[in-house]
Amino acid sequence: MLTPDDVPRHFNVASYFVDRNLAEGRADRVALISGADETTYGELAGLVNRIGNVLTDLGVRRGDRVLLALADGVEFVATWYAVQKIGAVSAEVYTFLPAKDFAYYLGYTEATLVVADENTAPKMREAGATKLLVVGESFESLVDKAPDELAAAPTTSDEVTIWKFTTGSTGAPKACPHPTRSPLLSFHNYALGVLDLRADDVVLPVPKLFFGYARDLATLFPFGVGGAGIAFPDRSTPERIFELIAAHRPTILVNVPTMMSAMIAHPGTPDLSCLRLATSAGEALPAELLAKWDARFGVEVLDGIGSSEAYHIYISNRPGRARAGSAGQVVPGYAARITDEDGAPLPDGETGVLEVTGPTTATGYVGDPEKSARTFHGDTVRSGDLFTRDADGYFRYQGRTDDLLKVGGVWVAPKEIEHCLIGHPDVLECVVLGYTDNGLVLPRAHVTVRAGSTVTAAELQTYVKTRLSPHKYPRDVRFHPELPKTASGKIDRRALNLAS
Repeated sequence: MLTPDDVPRHFNVASYFVDRNLAEGRADRVALISGADETTYGELAGLVNRIGNVLTDLGVRRGDRVLLALADGVEFVATWYAVQKIGAVSAEVYTFLPAKDFAYYLGYTEATLVVADENTAPKMREAGATKLLVVGESFESLVDKAPDELAAAPTTSDEVTIWKFTTGSTGAPKACPHPTRSPLLSFHNYALGVLDLRADDVVLPVPKLFFGYARDLATLFPFGVGGAGIAFPDRSTPERIFELIAAHRPTILVNVPTMMSAMIAHPGTPDLSCLRLATSAGEALPAELLAKWDARFGVEVLDGIGSSEAYHIYISNRPGRARAGSAGQVVPGYAARITDEDGAPLPDGETGVLEVTGPTTATGYVGDPEKSARTFHGDTVRSGDLFTRDADGYFRYQGRTDDLLKVGGVWVAPKEIEHCLIGHPDVLECVVLGYTDNGLVLPRAHVTVRAGSTVTAAELQTYVKTRLSPHKYPRDVRFHPELPKTASGKIDRRALNLAS
């Protein structure tokens, strides 16, 4: 376990995760796979230096924010590390957002420079970006002429160089600022302490790299051991994921429950024997969905929970001792407890709010002191997520404090109904939301089913009634060809609420 006191006073993220591989003789090892191209650590380090020199020439200084709106690929990875190397602050956004959302991020970050790809650049200009470096336009000519050498900024271990955005599932996304030590601590305590990441690991992420869960697991943590990551610009679909697995034979798949469900439903017999494990995060993994995955693929999945507020994963299952339906146990270096609404600890088995304390807690939400005061208490984060903890220290997600429905005078957790429904052989995805009928709050299920299914709403209602307390069954069932998703791959509950 690594503690903040173990991190050197001066620490630069790019020096450790990129340049150190050259110093330790790994310059010729593959760091990144993108399409048919393989980029070695030596090539990546040179590209990071050239981009860093370009950023400096364009006026980016230590502490300035640089907004990345780039498709996944070597340019994204090298630019992110270049920002770190010069001591600036990296912030990333999803490239498929509309211009109005880019305008929000531009105003919020007050970025000195935006680095975008040529597909995203027009929307960035429409959003009001004035200082823009575009991959496919000016980027290449400037980078090709830049010097290969660049001294790393002498950033300190408590100096903020990373903004991680919340998903925005409960409001406008907010940035959680993190110092240079956060990725190092998460690497040691989670990637090494839980996943046992190895030099021969090749990591394939399902979510895109703007999502810190995927970026760190694919292009930061593997670099800490001389491993490799895979980056691909196109959208993640089951077909594409299976193609990438067949082509590159990764050992770790960074996944989310919605993609797991889609992969299970996909026809054919893909060979996943190269995978030694998969991770799952972003939303709770139902035991029923995990059972379907195990029956189809047999690849061990380590579900966990993390957040932008705490940098990365802080509770996770372990290889060989995962428990279905649980998020696992606390990651080394962290502590977690279940509390009541007043913050008093609750005994094992009772449902309450999860609080996590650890070495990678952010300093608050940028620009939102009121929400910061509610959420952050020193190095403790009050999550707003409802959990139980059992006697063995396994945590189980029960929903969010603002998701509970009072049905017939009794509190009902929508997640319990969702996890039941996903066990039906025809159900691929589902969300349960509350609606009002004659002044009463009732549960409504939004579901997608497998191709060719003839299952009816009544059959799904009966399925729930026979497995849960009868009052918990969904009074209304709506079928959808697909459910809307957020940029991070979660089912977009707000969009469904607005459409209902």
